[in-house]
Amino acid sequence: MRILITGGAGYIGSHVVKALGKLGHDLVIYDNLSAGHASAVSYGRLVVADLADKALLDLVIREFSPDAVIHFNATIQVEEQVYERPAYYRDNVGITMNLLESMLKYGVRPLLLSSSAAVYGTPETIPVPETAPFAPVNSYGTLKVMLEKILRGLAEAEEFPYVSLRYFNVAGADPDGELGQTHGSATHLITRALKTARGRTPKLSIYGDDYPTPDGTCVRDYIHVTDLAQAHVRVLERLLETGTSKVFNCGYGHGYSGREVVDAARRVTGIDFKVEETGRQPGDPAALIVDSSRLKELTGWTPKHDDLDFIIRSAWEWEKRLKLKRPHESRIESVREDSFRSQSNQCAPAA
Repeated sequence: MRILITGGAGYIGSHVVKALGKLGHDLVIYDNLSAGHASAVSYGRLVVADLADKALLDLVIREFSPDAVIHFNATIQVEEQVYERPAYYRDNVGITMNLLESMLKYGVRPLLLSSSAAVYGTPETIPVPETAPFAPVNSYGTLKVMLEKILRGLAEAEEFPYVSLRYFNVAGADPDGELGQTHGSATHLITRALKTARGRTPKLSIYGDDYPTPDGTCVRDYIHVTDLAQAHVRVLERLLETGTSKVFNCGYGHGYSGREVVDAARRVTGIDFKVEETGRQPGDPAALIVDSSRLKELTGWTPKHDDLDFIIRSAWEWEKRLKLKRPHESRIESVREDSFRSQSNQCAPAA
């Protein structure tokens, strides 16, 4: 199968690339490397370009003619989640529209959207089901709502099947030690805790200790990145088999508090790093746990790494490895417009 993966050089995207590559699929990864790394792409062919480059995007889709597209691109920075910035929506919605227009132009279907549980905001029901209303409280969640609504409208107007996969708080690293989190602005608690344990930051801040939770700190549904990658594989297989549009949550269905994460990070690393409990962050819900029963029932997805210590240990091993060197150099070929056409039939997994 031929699969185009936008943003496939990033943290989550690179794990999905590995999962699909190991199955023998032909992959083209389209990424401007603003948040990803060429060396994280272990299968397929990397096109280093921006989705704003409509001419190159058209060329890639026309020549590669993918059987499906997975779309990961969307900027996420903490300040952009709090403050409304028109450019944030313009850039991210604009590049998605470029992708959709090109897919429609060349008859490419379907699309798997990497969405987020941030679309739910502060949900009334925990665990939150897919039927919960949209109520985003930050720019990132609002952007994902916009993209989902665009896809819903497109699916109703045209024969354009899609799946939106909503998840939250992805953590951990590839158990083989080949992939992990490298983006310097990653802000979720596990990553920040491990960077503090390594001495890269002087202290770990926990935002809010007065939430209506058992210990007063926020509770989150953390999911190991390789379990999430397998969810993408199963969802894509179902989408291609059925041609039916669907929304799926992806998570473990239970959560851990901020203090529980700190305790586990200290236990795994053996380092008693400094922690400071400060005020709440705007828009942070007390708890966010998703109901993934639909995903399990309809795709057969079964997580393998539902264990906080394992999640943190795999991330910690990756963090320590980053001190030495990247675990592998790029084994793919980065191409531009002048060479893509001549190589369009050479998209086998890298050796």
